[in-house]
Amino acid sequence: MAKKEMEVVRNLDVERYMGRWYEIASFPSFFQPKNGVNTRATYKLNSDGTVHVLNETWSNGKRDSIEGTAYKADPKSDEAKLKVKFYLPPFLPIIPVTGNYWVLYIDNDYQYVLVGEPTRKYLWILCRRTHLDEEIYNMLVERAKEEGYDVSKLHKTPQSDPPPEGDAPQDKGIWWIRSLFGK
Repeated sequence: MAKKEMEVVRNLDVERYMGRWYEIASFPSFFQPKNGVNTRATYKLNSDGTVHVLNETWSNGKRDSIEGTAYKADPKSDEAKLKVKFYLPPFLPIIPVTGNYWVLYIDNDYQYVLVGEPTRKYLWILCRRTHLDEEIYNMLVERAKEEGYDVSKLHKTPQSDPPPEGDAPQDKGIWWIRSLFGK
C-alpha cells in the first residue's frame, strides 16, 4: 500500500524560524558521529533569502561542525519544503550533498518542531531549549508515526544544561570522513 503524501507546514514564518534549535531526538544518520551529544543547529537568514545553516555536535569532548545553505525547494509554493546543501568534505568544497528538509509540524510559538523528508529515512525533533516536555515529545512522535515514520528508530540526543560554549576545540570535518567509512 502506498504511503499517503506527507503533510507539511504551510506559510512557515522563516524569520521566526531562525536562531538556535537543540536536537532532542533523531534517526541516527551516517553523517553524524555515533556518540554525538549536545547536537544543535543554528539558522541565520542571508540577504538573498537563503538560510545559513550551522550544525554542531560534540563527540569525545571536541566540537564538530558543518555549514550549509538552505533554500525553498519551490519558491512559489507555500509549503515548508526546503533543500539543504552541504559540501563534502567541508574543507574541500567539491561534492555538494543536497538533502530535503520538510517541516512537518511546528507549534504556534515556534518553540519545537518536527522535521522529516520524503524518503522517511531521516527525522528530527528540535526544540529551542535543551529539554522538551515528555507530553509534547510523545505528541510529536505520534505525529511522525501518522506520517509513516518508523519511530522505533528515534534516538534521544543527550543535551547538557547549560549547553556548551561554541568555541571548544574543533575537529573540523574529519568526522564526516570517518563516519562515511564507519570508523
